[in-house]
Amino acid sequence: MSAAAVEQHPTLLEVADRMSDQLIGHRVEIIGGQITVTPPADASHGRSLTKVMIPLLAAGLQSDETAVLQAVGIWLPDGPSDYAIPDLAVVDADVEDHRVEFNCYDPAVFRMVLEVTSSNYNLDLKLKPGAYATAGVPVYVILDRKAQKVRVLTDPSGGEYRVHAVHHRGQSFTLPESIGAAVTLSVDGVLGAKG
Repeated sequence: MSAAAVEQHPTLLEVADRMSDQLIGHRVEIIGGQITVTPPADASHGRSLTKVMIPLLAAGLQSDETAVLQAVGIWLPDGPSDYAIPDLAVVDADVEDHRVEFNCYDPAVFRMVLEVTSSNYNLDLKLKPGAYATAGVPVYVILDRKAQKVRVLTDPSGGEYRVHAVHHRGQSFTLPESIGAAVTLSVDGVLGAKG
């Protein structure tokens, strides 16, 4: 059999790359060996990210030691091509020195990841906690717009977060100082008006 007769199948990463090129504005990720696609964010989603970023920056997390970044890829150890693109991350300032593949970075430089729920609700609540915990990301924050609460998951071990703190409207909470500063946020402030 000649080499030309052997059919070449694209890798999962190649398929994800093609999908990204074709679905402009969509977020394409591979989690647990499955390609996931999230449509572009709405204004409320973007507003929530801004409301979190402002206190993170005010706390000095954009410094010589840490950086606050949006939509930067994290290479996941779950599979040979797994990666996620969290909405927001607090990372070590030298993140560029830890590029792994496909514009994704070593999970060891991620201090916190944050997701704002969208149409792929179960992705943020069911698939990503295990993926981020397996990667050893110390803090995973979920701004759950559907349930109107904020979840802060910490202490990853054995592919899951051992500590789950749930904060409701009317409450404030402080992010772990391990991200580089103790930052206090209001649930109402980051979720915005009920809607």
